[in-house]
Amino acid sequence: MKIVQTPVRFYPFTGGVENYVYYMSKELVKLGHDIMVICANEPPSKKEEILDGIKIKRLSYLTKIANTNITPGFPLAMAKEDYEIIHTHIPTPWSADWSNILSKFKKKPLVVTYHNDIIGTGIANHIANFYNSTALKSLLSNADKIIITQPNYIKYSLYLDNYEDKIEVIPNGVDVEKFKPINIKREKNSLFFLSLLDEFHLYKGLDYLLKAIKIVKNSIPNVKLIVGGKGLLLEKYRIVVDAAGLSDNIEFHGFISNEKIVEYYNRSSIFVLPSISSKQEGFGIVVLEAMACETPVISTDIVGVAYDVKKSNSGIIVPPKDAEKLAEAIIKILNDENLEKMGINGRKLVTDKYTWSSIALTTEKLYNKII
Repeated sequence: MKIVQTPVRFYPFTGGVENYVYYMSKELVKLGHDIMVICANEPPSKKEEILDGIKIKRLSYLTKIANTNITPGFPLAMAKEDYEIIHTHIPTPWSADWSNILSKFKKKPLVVTYHNDIIGTGIANHIANFYNSTALKSLLSNADKIIITQPNYIKYSLYLDNYEDKIEVIPNGVDVEKFKPINIKREKNSLFFLSLLDEFHLYKGLDYLLKAIKIVKNSIPNVKLIVGGKGLLLEKYRIVVDAAGLSDNIEFHGFISNEKIVEYYNRSSIFVLPSISSKQEGFGIVVLEAMACETPVISTDIVGVAYDVKKSNSGIIVPPKDAEKLAEAIIKILNDENLEKMGINGRKLVTDKYTWSSIALTTEKLYNKII
């Protein structure tokens, strides 16, 4: 079948939603489906190309509002295409809202993957509240199916209560052929954190991880945290680290390319994702990527894979916003002689349950049900 995916951005932009759309689309192409992605041209790339069988149309954008690219050409681009299903994504409006309008106009089924709530601070919070009570309500009401990536998100979200009959739980996945153990030495007492470093990703909990490192340093003086990612808050974090006397323990490596990311996971003793907001952290796909590389993980009990991490003994799950518990978990794993066994457990969990190929099959069944 012909499916159009409408994320706000797409590869080579990197992020949770972008990875979700890329890997899902790649596997759906393998299953024989015709997939087109219509998105903003950020970072500047070819306006049209085919990547791994995925047709991509990238559109110019005027500006960004609350991390959402405004692409004036989106409605016309969508109107010109022929497709059987529209699959759009929240928490970034505009493309999702126009997908909603076009699905009504062209009488095509609409699937929404609801990654997390749209919230803000200050004036942005008032704008978000207005959007959520108007356009989001229309989007969810019109959707034929709403995908969430973990069952607990029905409880966490402020806006899904009235749509439980439409909701399907389909988790995120990981490319186990790309993310895997490689022949590289792990660096002792090393941690890895990966996220965009901007105000929209404060919920990833880096502030609490920096506090935890200060505590860990008292027990393990040579602990090393590598922070991957760039953004407007990068310099602010550098200042915080210097002021705390942690410049020898924390390194900022900026943007990490797709070609290098597997190496970073494999070099680290632990991957840490200390997410603090259940309304914004939909799943935590980077945790899966780390486990696929046989790297033990530490995360909080709001990420989608938290239960399985605990059950499989692939790492440690701690409460959000608790730097002391986070520090205890780091010290415990770094001193654990069974560190390697934790990593093996994680890899097995991912290959058994979270491959994109199996998740694409589940999504295909959902499409067929709608058609």
